[in-house]
Amino acid sequence: MKRASGLLSWTLSRVLWLSGLFERGADRQPRIMEEKALEVYDLIRTIRDPEKPNTLEELEVVTESCVEVQEINEEDYLVIIRFTPTVPHCSLATLIGLCLRVKLQRCLPFKHKLEIYISEGTHSTEEDINKQINDKERVAAAMENPNLREIVEQCVLEPD
Repeated sequence: MKRASGLLSWTLSRVLWLSGLFERGADRQPRIMEEKALEVYDLIRTIRDPEKPNTLEELEVVTESCVEVQEINEEDYLVIIRFTPTVPHCSLATLIGLCLRVKLQRCLPFKHKLEIYISEGTHSTEEDINKQINDKERVAAAMENPNLREIVEQCVLEPD
């Protein structure tokens, strides 16, 4: 009887696994990270460019492949965004990074640590900008500026 029960349990888990209804922890991990990355991308793709009437997705400043999510522990995730300014001397790259940060801090439904970078080799001052957009004090100071805050609010506003 014990052997039949074990065989039945093994058979059932195998059927569920093959049907995709059951996945072992390690097998589920990449899919969960992919889903979280798509969730992040869905939030940032609609951010409007500060200068143009287009979204960051339309301008290919952000793409699905620019978002990476890693598990820190069971409840916390590291979200890494690598965006590409439209030109190597884009004067609004810092503002775009700020918009990305503000939108994700407000809207992400899971606990996260956020790192935002300019894609390597796509901007003339990428190191300086990367430092600015990942410095909490600088971000807080920027958001205290009413003119800057208004621009960010317009960029992150959800389309109707």
